[in-house]
Amino acid sequence: MRSSLAPGIWFLRAFSRDSWYRGFILLLTFLIYTCYHMSRKPISIVKSRLHQNCSEIIRPLNDTHSPNDTTWCSWSPFDQDNYKELLGAVDNAFLVAYAIGMFISGIFGERLPLRYYLSGGMLLSGLFTSLFGLGYFWNIHVLWYFVLIQIFNGLVQTTGWPSVVTCVGNWFGKGKRGFIMGIWNSHTSVGNILGSLIAGVWVSDHWGLSFVVPGVITAVMGIVTFLFLIEYPEDVDCTAPQHHDGPEENQNNAEEPGNSSYCHQEGSLETVAKCSKEPSAQPVAISFFGALMIPGVIEFSLCLLFAKLVSYTFLYWLPLYIFNVAHFSAKEAGDLSTLFDVGGIIGGILAGLISDYTNGRATTCCVMLILAAPMLFLYNRFGQNGIGSSIVMLIVCGALVNGPYALITTAVSADLGTHKSLKGNAKALSTVTAIIDGTGSIGAALGPLLAGLISPTGWNNVFYMLISADVLACLLLCRLVYKEILAWKSSLSRETGSCLALTHTR
Repeated sequence: MRSSLAPGIWFLRAFSRDSWYRGFILLLTFLIYTCYHMSRKPISIVKSRLHQNCSEIIRPLNDTHSPNDTTWCSWSPFDQDNYKELLGAVDNAFLVAYAIGMFISGIFGERLPLRYYLSGGMLLSGLFTSLFGLGYFWNIHVLWYFVLIQIFNGLVQTTGWPSVVTCVGNWFGKGKRGFIMGIWNSHTSVGNILGSLIAGVWVSDHWGLSFVVPGVITAVMGIVTFLFLIEYPEDVDCTAPQHHDGPEENQNNAEEPGNSSYCHQEGSLETVAKCSKEPSAQPVAISFFGALMIPGVIEFSLCLLFAKLVSYTFLYWLPLYIFNVAHFSAKEAGDLSTLFDVGGIIGGILAGLISDYTNGRATTCCVMLILAAPMLFLYNRFGQNGIGSSIVMLIVCGALVNGPYALITTAVSADLGTHKSLKGNAKALSTVTAIIDGTGSIGAALGPLLAGLISPTGWNNVFYMLISADVLACLLLCRLVYKEILAWKSSLSRETGSCLALTHTR
């Protein structure tokens, strides 16, 4: 007597071959960008170790510093009174290089094989992250070394985002893109959490390992990428996704952002068009200015500038803020700061789910930004009154700050990169992604820089700066929100008219 089919095999057979490949690509690109963000996080954890309050630390027996030296336990050159400005310079070296390189990276990403481009970028990123940590073991105390390493690392890290978004865009169509990419974009927060936890293991003893270990993991993931990444469904005889609705629908929708494809999300992700095996002309890569003229690109790019300013200020300065204000240890401050990223995971998924349901990307972002401003004020005012309030408010702030950031950099970028005005030319996806994230990276560079300059005047002023940036990000979306409201009203009028017509027919 034969037994029934094993449950595990039944489960495997429940999904089509295409579904398994799509799931594999989603998981692989998730792990790839998790490693990118994991390698960026250690600097924020190690900051509190590079400059410490040495009066609270017991001197070792073999210490050779003068008894009057109050900075003996800090790492030169960050043992000076202007250490916040020096740490800000190290942050900014990475972020400015990243912002500049991002505009160029998308152009290269469209013209080079993604597998080679991405794996090479990960190997180099792992190398430069490790070199920063090796400065501890090589006993390097000159600022230019750390700044130079950060510049090179910032440039090679730009290979990541345009490449992974393009790869996911190649495999997935429009239906439920916000929800799928909201879950997928949690790699940013997962990478930050892993980077914090890994760096926290060694921050108090051998802080160099806080960089070397994430660097090695990133390099290994680069090798995995080279061995397994599949750029297009057609490469493994899978069906290509459908990025647009039918031609009749496209004709009915006006070429305005309120009705454009970034906010129109009907259909199913599994709806695909059979790929043609006949040789066809390859689409021409779009120019920088051509991508800039796609409706909605400029507004979302400028909004992301201010949204990313807030997010990256938290990314680089939150552990130090908790260390200074709440007086936790460096490891405890690093561990507590991960709750902001936990909130970011929740916010990214909620933003994608809500925007799919309402067909309103801009409105979803705007509402979350409006709510984020008072929450930032409340966290600064009451967040350190107790561990319970700190945990709750960090999670809520993380959700409201990172939700719009996640939605714009994923679903919105993919929507605009496959906009119907491009007439099926998906070659624009990498350039559009690079423009949006590159503009956002300018804000990412400005935020930590301003925080370093403003924090000596008091942390309250830093939060006022963050709240102002949050309000500006919201204002930049007003025109698109208005267009979306008009689209909803028009849709509601059509549905009401259809119901009345059916009633009269009866």
